[in-house]
Amino acid sequence: MNAKPGVGQQSMGDIAPELAELTDRLRSGDVWQRPQLAPRERSPASVAALIALNRGEQLPFHLHRTRDNGISRDERVEPVTHLALHAGWPCAASAVSALRALETATTP
Repeated sequence: MNAKPGVGQQSMGDIAPELAELTDRLRSGDVWQRPQLAPRERSPASVAALIALNRGEQLPFHLHRTRDNGISRDERVEPVTHLALHAGWPCAASAVSALRALETATTP
């Protein structure tokens, strides 16, 4: 067993341990490590889905992952503008708030 608990265990293990275990298993191997897409390609897809579905609570975590996976600021911002056309302005505006928070949290 890993010495460091996974994201699922950290965020929901105290309330929903089985959901946390499934989350960690899917994130660490079953889906995220499949060779058809690299994490750099999977991260923006996850962010786009969260924006389109207006799932703002999970968005900050996944935006951090895009940065960790080498996605530049411009590469994070442009899809938000594009998604405004397909998912709606409120979804895009909410995503801008999450992008702003990411910049604030990572700027010295």
